[in-house]
Amino acid sequence: MTRFFLDRAIRFATLLLILSAAGTLTYAREPNPVIIIPGIMGSELVNKQTGETVWLSVARSKVDDIRLPVVADPLSSRDGLVAGDILRSVKMGVLPRVDVYQGLIDALKTRGGYHEEKWVEPTANGDKGGIYVFAYDWRLDNVQNARLLVQKIDALKKALGKPDLKFDVIAHSMGGLIVRYAAMYGDADLPAAGRKPTPTWAGAKDLRKIVLLGTPNEGSSLALEGFINGESFGPIGVNLPFVRNVSRFDIFTIPAAYELLPAPGTFKLYGPDAERIDVDLYDPKVWTEYGWNPIDDRKFDQSFSAVERKTAPRFFEKMLKRARLFHEALDAGTKAKPAIELELVGSECKQTVDAALVRPNDGADKWVTLFKVDGSAKRRSDDRETAELKAAIYTPGDGVVTASSLVAAGRLGVEPLSTIFVCEGHNSLPGNAEVQDHLIEIFKSQS
Repeated sequence: MTRFFLDRAIRFATLLLILSAAGTLTYAREPNPVIIIPGIMGSELVNKQTGETVWLSVARSKVDDIRLPVVADPLSSRDGLVAGDILRSVKMGVLPRVDVYQGLIDALKTRGGYHEEKWVEPTANGDKGGIYVFAYDWRLDNVQNARLLVQKIDALKKALGKPDLKFDVIAHSMGGLIVRYAAMYGDADLPAAGRKPTPTWAGAKDLRKIVLLGTPNEGSSLALEGFINGESFGPIGVNLPFVRNVSRFDIFTIPAAYELLPAPGTFKLYGPDAERIDVDLYDPKVWTEYGWNPIDDRKFDQSFSAVERKTAPRFFEKMLKRARLFHEALDAGTKAKPAIELELVGSECKQTVDAALVRPNDGADKWVTLFKVDGSAKRRSDDRETAELKAAIYTPGDGVVTASSLVAAGRLGVEPLSTIFVCEGHNSLPGNAEVQDHLIEIFKSQS
């Protein structure tokens, strides 16, 4: 009799193990929903009245540009453009279509078992492997977009009837700064000037795994180049004048561009003899001294109204202060250990600008600022000095974001579970098959 009950108990236990395994396999086939957050210039900008796509389009708009109004309160600056869809691919005339984010979405669908959903009116399966693309007005302040992300997640969880649901996130480039702030501070604004930011990790309740894909966690020197020479960090990697001439004046009006500047204490500036120059990148006087401030450009008056010209210095000062505070908020330490898993993915096989070089100018301007060594190398006969300058300006990265900015050792608030590097350019990281397979694999693992 005892043996009979023992055999039944063993069979019952075996059955439970089989059912448990089956349940685990079923759960693995239903991954967490995932949010894709593009980088700067990675979402469409659409005229909300006419429906015209202003960014990114081959034909220039006759009534719109991407410049925001210069007003006393930069955070209130708005125009008639709103975010449309994310940029899935770009077609420029006879040139081949260039993938931006559609390849990543397709990989998640075909190789990961995901399906695309909408933020409004999701399906009954929206909590099981749904893909939600977070298109946003990338010109606006990153904190504003982080708060928008938190609000959209909260509304989505209510629509799904899943208050405890957690999302995985793939955040490319500047999108990583947005999700980091959302995780650290939830729906809270930056503190008032003079008050130290203290992370609450209020957004951790919504997030499980966060993958930072080529994110400039310590900023990028190319953002400064944008203020000096015009756009150089968009989704297609080149400035096409016949499509959209993103000038330094356009960038001057865009709050997010200030928040991509190198984080305080990380910017490297060198003189003509490769000597290090110590500057505070968030001091407007430094910008005036080296000729970086677009306001000092003689064409500035022709590009802005009298009211905007009067407001511009205060606007500029406020944005630099807020950008500094934004970096300080992301860098703020805390004893809390949030239940978030962080993964880093980037590249370190391409020469990437990590500094700037200034040299005297014989013309009207006091200084010329270079982000390439080639321009100064013509004036030098010493190849050794040229090599030293190149070593100072360039460092491994993805061509836009340096590997050191992505890793930002000790500045992320959460210790990454893993950091992988593939040989790929910044704008092509989302479409890289090796990256896509890695993302699918790490999302399979359930906490």
